Amino acid sequence: MGGDFPADSTRCRHQVYFTGRVQGVGFRYTADRVARRFAVTGFVRNLPDGRVELVAEGVAAELDRLTAAIAEAMAEYVDRTETSQHPATGEFTGFSIRY
Repeated sequence: MGGDFPADSTRCRHQVYFTGRVQGVGFRYTADRVARRFAVTGFVRNLPDGRVELVAEGVAAELDRLTAAIAEAMAEYVDRTETSQHPATGEFTGFSIRY
């Protein structure tokens, strides 16, 4: 395979909002570190309303594992997680923290 994905149609985008005491606790850095263990691209950032947004693209099962791993790593800070699924755009070349 060589790291190639079969087709864009098998990839999707998850937009995830983490709510709770998720800012000022190393959430973005933890999410970035966790994301590097998965075959995903995208970003994580703080929002003005106190939530953290994760936007990631990859195979749906991998995105589900990523979200679960972040939620588990930061469980003491997360009250709620909301996820929506969208078509992948292919716009990301890696994973990053946005400021």
